[in-house]
Amino acid sequence: MPAASVDMGSHRDRGSVLLLFPAAVLVVLILGSLAVDTALVHLRQRELVDAADAAASDAATLAIDLDRYRRTGDLQLDPTRAERAVHGALAARGVLDDLTAPPSIRLVDATTIEVTLTGRAPHLLASVVPGAPRSVRIAGHGSAKLAVG
Repeated sequence: MPAASVDMGSHRDRGSVLLLFPAAVLVVLILGSLAVDTALVHLRQRELVDAADAAASDAATLAIDLDRYRRTGDLQLDPTRAERAVHGALAARGVLDDLTAPPSIRLVDATTIEVTLTGRAPHLLASVVPGAPRSVRIAGHGSAKLAVG
């Protein structure tokens, strides 16, 4: 039984694939660093959204104008108490120091509050590339409506 022979080509072709391997590794490392940085930015943004939602929810319950409610039976948010409740909720979560601007607190109507937070999410791996931004601006938005139920 004759052995099958495989044409290996000339000696000049041997090892040419080895030259592509470092480039392939570099491409995989770059794509991996982009994936990690994108995931970190998304995680940081979700944290801001969660903090804004929690602050709005706390404000909706803690900022009820109790004097008005006792007098008239109408539910209404007190803007001063709402601002204190938002700042208290954010301080309890340790978020205030990470913000790039003060929280935006807006009473949409007598029973609805919106909170917007802005911050920066650092790039972990892309920051080593010369000229690449060290961080990206992110925002989180949350709202809550006071409801009787």
